[in-house]
Amino acid sequence: MKTEISQGSRSAPLPDPRAVGLVGVLLGGPSAEREISLKSGRAVSRALREGGYSVVEIGEKGDIAGGIRSQPLAAAFIALHGRFGEDGTVQGLLEELNIPYTGSGVEASRRAMSKVQSRKLFQRAALPVPRGRVYGPGPGPRRAPFPLPVVVKPDREGSSIGLSLARTLSEFREAVVRAREYDREIVVEEYIPGRELTVGVLDDQPLPLVEIRPSKPFFDFEAKYTRGKSEFEVPARLPDACYREVQEVGLAAHRVLGCFSYSRTDIILDPRGRPFILEVNTIPGFTATSLLPQAAAAAGIDFPALCRRLLADALTRGNYRGRGKH
Repeated sequence: MKTEISQGSRSAPLPDPRAVGLVGVLLGGPSAEREISLKSGRAVSRALREGGYSVVEIGEKGDIAGGIRSQPLAAAFIALHGRFGEDGTVQGLLEELNIPYTGSGVEASRRAMSKVQSRKLFQRAALPVPRGRVYGPGPGPRRAPFPLPVVVKPDREGSSIGLSLARTLSEFREAVVRAREYDREIVVEEYIPGRELTVGVLDDQPLPLVEIRPSKPFFDFEAKYTRGKSEFEVPARLPDACYREVQEVGLAAHRVLGCFSYSRTDIILDPRGRPFILEVNTIPGFTATSLLPQAAAAAGIDFPALCRRLLADALTRGNYRGRGKH
């Protein structure tokens, strides 16, 4: 039987909005994913306001750190994608100020943001990842370490920013240069054709699987964020045993990195039915049509309820010292 989360699973009781105080929704930010973050944050703000919460958006204009310090926040809902928001930086600031926040802690965020570090942890835990090679600072490789095509990506970017699928030697060299524009370290992985799946985790349980069907061979930035470029099926149609295995791999990746509350793991299922972890997102897209909210909706948790649930979890756990060690 497929593992699915339900509205009655382990979740914090929803607080009375009148008793919460001011909730800061952190959005925008300085990363290459700023525009996506703005959409996520605005959607979260609408959902919380409709639920009766007092909300202030921080980050659309001006300094986020200054905005956080200048507001009497009872909690922060982090909708910042990419660096600063997803790499443990803003989490560390919020802990210093003793402000409860949504999502994973400092160290888990750092681990997940780094493809190099997360790959090492997955391999140490015997979790499946594509063959890969890491290149540090320098001019980079002139030839691919694996038969073409290969995937080239910077260490610490999300939303497929700086990522390329290289089918020829010239494309590979261009991909290395492009990835170097975003990070000093890059990862070259073998390209595994197959079915694109994503495993959302909520309250330490896997959500229904989402299958992504891009109109092009690769689920890149354009396919992710251009309307009509991809189709989605939730729950994904897979044999029960395979479905459970993919969910278990996604949940294991979440746990290995020390994530909590929620995450989304991207997985490729090869033609032989073997799942391979591509990356874990600790702050995935957060609009009603984003992948994690789609998975939650399939479990009976609509977008406003999901936002309230994550906020309740943050308020219940608070900002205890040591959280950042996870």
